[in-house]
Amino acid sequence: MNNLELTQEIFVRFGNADIDAIAELLHDDCVIDFYGPDEIPYAGNYVGKGNCRKFFETVLSNVNVHEFEAEEFFHQGDRVFVVGRLRLTTKATGGEIKSAFVQIIDCKDGKWIGFKEIMNSAVAQQAFTGAN
Repeated sequence: MNNLELTQEIFVRFGNADIDAIAELLHDDCVIDFYGPDEIPYAGNYVGKGNCRKFFETVLSNVNVHEFEAEEFFHQGDRVFVVGRLRLTTKATGGEIKSAFVQIIDCKDGKWIGFKEIMNSAVAQQAFTGAN
């Protein structure tokens, strides 16, 4: 499977909340950077396959996913760019997170080795804190 197909497959596995299946496609040296303030439980830097697996576990244990749609995929060599939109609600407060997102994904040996996501973290922060 090429890097674009790999990324699309991880999206399917995320939509199915299948953490084990996602972890199969993460490189041992994977690094995830999710930008945002501390109020977002899954914001931060994750290094190594085990910690990256925890990122996905933390995301899915803290939000209900109503929409997570990739609108465009671009790829160049070992890098895949994804532009899309999401709509989530936090399990703790019921707050809504609605935002566009951009992901930058690096691939190596048929697996994800790097993942960065940028979204409207202010909206997520409000949803997690219950602030209006």
